[in-house]
Amino acid sequence: MPFTLATWNINSVRLRAELVARLLREEGPDILCLQECKSPVEKIPAEMFANLGYRHMVARGEKGYNGVAILSRLPIEEAGALDLAGLGHARHIAGRLENGVTIHNFYVPAGGDVPDREVNVKFGQKLDYLTEMRDFFRDSRPEKAILVGDLNIAPREDDVWSHKQLLKIVSHTPVEVDHLGGVMEAGGWCDVTRADIPEGQLYSWWSYRARDWDEADKGRRLDHVWASGDIKAAGHSSRILRAARGWDKPSDHAPVFATFDL
Repeated sequence: MPFTLATWNINSVRLRAELVARLLREEGPDILCLQECKSPVEKIPAEMFANLGYRHMVARGEKGYNGVAILSRLPIEEAGALDLAGLGHARHIAGRLENGVTIHNFYVPAGGDVPDREVNVKFGQKLDYLTEMRDFFRDSRPEKAILVGDLNIAPREDDVWSHKQLLKIVSHTPVEVDHLGGVMEAGGWCDVTRADIPEGQLYSWWSYRARDWDEADKGRRLDHVWASGDIKAAGHSSRILRAARGWDKPSDHAPVFATFDL
């Protein structure tokens, strides 16, 4: 059964409900994973999405911060939610499709502005979160699984507009990249997007601070689609919908897509 999946940091699902609806109407992914919903679950506009054919949802939410949700045209049941690093944040939800595929939707902490845990608590929390992600997947090695989300790290040199200039900027520092690599290795994950698009600059986030974001193109690839090793060959047709970053009152992230033949 082939299905198309998209992941998108929406930066408030209620504020940008019309953008979510536009994506669902125009692109029609079978599954849409959202991060930074900034809403209690009961206030997510689920009825609006259900009217567009997305009648199934699993989610974790909190008022004003964080929050993750999986909207689906396919039946999906909740398969757990992790509270990593003891933060008490709504940063993970897992859902299981009828074909047995488990989808993990993560929103990794951004980590603040200073890449030093001694002076920046948020950076330490980010590293601890990634460490616990690694340990979880090492102890429960995933099978028939997909991991998506805003992982808040651009790991490759061509995942940022300037590797040299961003080496000391949170999201591209060597320690963060090493921690993310540890998560990937522990779970035997494959980066589906880069398996499909192995060469060239590739971004999914552009700062709100840059009004000329499109022309300057100083982006980072913070949003990811991974597959467990047993199904990595099933993923294809990866793309990033850059145009969505230019929609009216947009998120600063663009949706990332992949199709799986399973």
